[in-house]
Amino acid sequence: MNWTDRVAKWRRLPAQEKLLRRWEAIPLDVAQSMSFEREPVDLASLQSLLAQIVPPDISIPREVFSPTRK
Repeated sequence: MNWTDRVAKWRRLPAQEKLLRRWEAIPLDVAQSMSFEREPVDLASLQSLLAQIVPPDISIPREVFSPTRK
């Protein structure tokens, strides 16, 4: 599978699945960023922190939060 196939596959995913994948990637992203800054953090502790936070709900239309909405 090349990169164009991966992009096409991502675009076909439902919005809820994309959000879930992004949400689940947060601990690894933070751990890698902190490690790059030479401040390593335990991935398991980040995952447990994320488990305590309620994930965002995309059932609310984006327009509700739009600053330009009148």
